[in-house]
Amino acid sequence: MQSNHDGHWDEEVDLLIFGAGAAGMTTALIAHHEGLKVLVCEKTDAVGGITSTSGGTTWVPGTRLSVDAGVPDSVDDARRFLQSVVSERGGDEAREAFLQSGPLAIDELQRISDVKFIAAAAHPDYVTGPGAAFGGRALAPMPFDARVLGKDFSRVRPPRKEFMGLGGMMVNRSDLGALLSPFASARHFTRTAAVVGRCLIDRLRYPRGTQLVMGNALAARLFHSLRKRGVDVRFEAPLIELIREDGRVTGAVTGSTDGSRKRIGARVGVVLATGGITRHPELRKQLFPAAAQRLSLSPDTHTGDGVSSALQIDARLDNGGDSPGLWMPCSIRRSRDGSDSVWPHIILDRAKPGLIAVNSRGQRFVNESNSYHDFVMGMLHDAGDGPSVPAHLIVDAAFIRDYGLGLLMPGRSSARIAGFERSGYLVKGATLAELAMKLGVDADGLARTVETYNRHAVSSEDPLFGRGASPMSRFNGDAAQQPNPCVRPLGDGPYYAVTVWPADLACSAGLAGTANGEVLDANGAVIPGLFACGNDLASIFRGTYPGPGTTLGPAIVFGWRIAKFVAGKSSDRDAVGRTRANACLHELP
Repeated sequence: MQSNHDGHWDEEVDLLIFGAGAAGMTTALIAHHEGLKVLVCEKTDAVGGITSTSGGTTWVPGTRLSVDAGVPDSVDDARRFLQSVVSERGGDEAREAFLQSGPLAIDELQRISDVKFIAAAAHPDYVTGPGAAFGGRALAPMPFDARVLGKDFSRVRPPRKEFMGLGGMMVNRSDLGALLSPFASARHFTRTAAVVGRCLIDRLRYPRGTQLVMGNALAARLFHSLRKRGVDVRFEAPLIELIREDGRVTGAVTGSTDGSRKRIGARVGVVLATGGITRHPELRKQLFPAAAQRLSLSPDTHTGDGVSSALQIDARLDNGGDSPGLWMPCSIRRSRDGSDSVWPHIILDRAKPGLIAVNSRGQRFVNESNSYHDFVMGMLHDAGDGPSVPAHLIVDAAFIRDYGLGLLMPGRSSARIAGFERSGYLVKGATLAELAMKLGVDADGLARTVETYNRHAVSSEDPLFGRGASPMSRFNGDAAQQPNPCVRPLGDGPYYAVTVWPADLACSAGLAGTANGEVLDANGAVIPGLFACGNDLASIFRGTYPGPGTTLGPAIVFGWRIAKFVAGKSSDRDAVGRTRANACLHELP
């Protein structure tokens, strides 16, 4: 809103940041390092946002960490790769800024803070093309011992309950094999004992395990770094409105738990990093496909405060290019108490051999081993005569034994399988016809689909969709299944299925901005003093999803760029920042 501000502030800082996820905390950390007085206002009582519940992988090409991991990556290769993936969708200058700044941002975070990453030697890009990498670009946050936070540990948002064992134990992907089969070897047993034992000891003093991994570790490391520097992080202080004077954003009004409000001045700028529009009731309906309205993986508090406040002062909303959302297929289990457990089908089942995904016609509609985002895009774009939302993942008993399915972990326990059946989460059919009837799927179509799939699968082939053809699909398959780790026939019944729905994990739509995160108005001009990063800023990948961590990578890098820019330390302050870098981002009609 335009304010008749009389010169009085309740408080004044250099940089005022809304949102304490990876984007907001990175901005705060770098800005403080550059000598600015910073205030972070967080709507909830804990830091982390969607970062804390994510896998934490951060996609940044060309870092020194890739060299350390033995898989040196180059920005030039990444540039060619992104050109092939994003093509003519726009946003070229902002992506170039991301590529140039990414290695610098990661280097500085590692040097000045407790934020530590390791590059994965094997974690392929999600799309094939020139310049694609098998490893080096996906950076994983190092595990973090949250005991050093003391009482502040309660200020770190917990991960999703579905991703914690024993009511509070976090598990790294590298430990999954040991925990799922602890008696398979002495090494598995030793590792399982160490992980579980640590958690049990922690639970004597803490509400959950203190050995943090994935996105929870990243959020905690950023928060710990801010605490060590004395940066003011204010909780339960939502953004109420922006204050604009003579065209420039000069501060904002914040709320509090007691209903009072504060007018906080910002000498160099206000940064919006509030998590995006995924839970904004009107914008969700306006932008998201009707078939994807039901489910979101983002926190309930991500109601678009930053974006809606910017729109009130004539900011431009960008529709995100190919897709307003970034997606995961999720299954839902209703508990006896009426609560839901939502399971994202990321790596544990879809790419494994012996699973097919079908729609209501009983037909396959996508390569099941595609990335989670591209799998859901297949659901949403299916142009046949029957919907692919929801879809059904179908397997045989051997698959359940070897890999599990969704919330059902691998094994032979008939009692455990029966429990998932009784809850309605797992559907069982002695025959394909019975399974089809229970799912409401065309029985003849399903029979033809399985017959066709099996006929080719005996030769480890999938001519319809090419499962196992990409490095990413083979990586997530089963290396023991040769020659194609993603393909084997479905055996005789009984058959099992879980139903999956599209769920957004983040948004591609957001505020249009420059390569330095300056928010643009409806005419494409910069709104002085207003910045956005993270999910509040429209994705530089234009609705595509190139690799693991392609939300967190830009969130951190553009947070870094904003901080450098407002501190006057950006080498391209005039050349890149002041141009309409995202003029090629398309506003809504």
